[in-house]
Amino acid sequence: MGADRPADVRDPLAESVAPAPPSGPRPGAAPAVAVVGGGIAGLAAACALAERDTDVVVYEREDSLGGRLRGWGTTLGDGTPATMTRGFHAFFRQYYNLRGLLRRADPGLDGLVPLADYPLVHRDGPRDRFSGLPSSPPWNAAVLAATSPSFPPRDLARVNVPAALQLLDVDVPGVYERLDHLSARDLLTAVRFPPRARHLAFEVFTRSFFADPGRLSAAELAVMFHLYFLGSSEGLVFDVPASPFPQALWDPLEHRLAELGVRFRTGAPVEGVRPGRGRRFAVRCGPDGGPDAEFDGVVLAADPPGVRRLVAGSPDLGDAGWRDRLARLESAPPFLVSRYWLDRPVRPHRPAFLGTAGYSALDNVSVLDRYEDEARGWARRTGGSVVELHAYALPEDADPERERARLWEQATAVYPELGAAGVVDSRHELRADCPLFAPGSYRDRCGVATPDPFLVLAGDHVRTDLPVALMERAATSGLLAANALLARWGREGHTVWTVPRRGRSAPLRSLARWARHAPR
Repeated sequence: MGADRPADVRDPLAESVAPAPPSGPRPGAAPAVAVVGGGIAGLAAACALAERDTDVVVYEREDSLGGRLRGWGTTLGDGTPATMTRGFHAFFRQYYNLRGLLRRADPGLDGLVPLADYPLVHRDGPRDRFSGLPSSPPWNAAVLAATSPSFPPRDLARVNVPAALQLLDVDVPGVYERLDHLSARDLLTAVRFPPRARHLAFEVFTRSFFADPGRLSAAELAVMFHLYFLGSSEGLVFDVPASPFPQALWDPLEHRLAELGVRFRTGAPVEGVRPGRGRRFAVRCGPDGGPDAEFDGVVLAADPPGVRRLVAGSPDLGDAGWRDRLARLESAPPFLVSRYWLDRPVRPHRPAFLGTAGYSALDNVSVLDRYEDEARGWARRTGGSVVELHAYALPEDADPERERARLWEQATAVYPELGAAGVVDSRHELRADCPLFAPGSYRDRCGVATPDPFLVLAGDHVRTDLPVALMERAATSGLLAANALLARWGREGHTVWTVPRRGRSAPLRSLARWARHAPR
């Protein structure tokens, strides 16, 4: 988090964002800050604050840290203790701020292992791979289009080149002014990519935002494509945790933050934040949480439902306009994670992760014993395997039993050997607590700053005006939130790193602008 280029930032065009200079007096005593939410955003904020002589307490409603990446213990039907989580997450190399946070406790990032490739397969048969592609744009896209069966020359000739060029002219936040009124589906339709390429190269990634392309902003799609493909030379290779999330990520980080003086209150849902008597804020936990604790600053780093509940229960926070905007914060549709412990292995050639397209439910399949030590140990002892299935953007009224059955049926179509396997045990998580970035929502989205200079927001729902997404947006917002408070207290903030904030090539950007304004 210093000014020097971190080890993870290999792209020569990556940008650093310096913190604002201190704008307030430095208090004699260390300011006290409550961080509400122990996920990535809250832990990033807590770390940044604690490293600058700030007294931090993290409140987390669950009994463990990690937020949507937390894990919890369970016992399988064969008596084996296991760790359940909400499923596969990819730690891309351009997640600079998230990786910098994890390095606080794991300097070598030994808790992560690389996945060299992750195939994408369409229900009708075509398969794409990302191994062997150049890492530098635009050659990565050119080689993919030239070698992929999803981009047949006849169909490529029908592509709307002026519309496609807009993906090369991404600038943040300007791209939101141009494209946020459209849906991702509108943009893909206008570009006229070949249908299978549209599924494999775009919709697989679009649905990683937990939304159908018709409900996702086209600007978010453009920023995503910029972040992962055309704007960064880090490539599409990513890492995954070598152990369940608690062991690989959060237990070491919790220990490191405790060494910095951070205190944790898990199993402590915050019901409200009100004016304090001795300090600016009083934080109230649940009925058994004891007396209110008082703080000089607050970081709200809860998920969208949690933020809505907390602000609704804190009538003195912010102003009416800000509160109304947060009340309108939408959650993405439900998603389902199904994990199966099976009595036999999947076929040896199956990849650790497979993205799928063209299925009504199934979005990807993970074979955990290919990369996670706990699952690998169970598979070796039993001769079985541990398989995880994901289904995104389910109907709002999704029936859990029906969706589980539908997901399993489609998985057996992709990996037929699953149909002959016996299920030793299974766990299923149906949730709806991720943010939705709907068309036209960008202007209404709240940023880090709030009407109260000592109250800040953090989370993957927060507007940062940087080309970040998913876990990296959460980590980045946590750093920005901490920086905002640190500046008020006369303390130096932390440098934030990002992929380039605009397209890498000036000639290609100029061509895209010409195409956008050329007569039709």
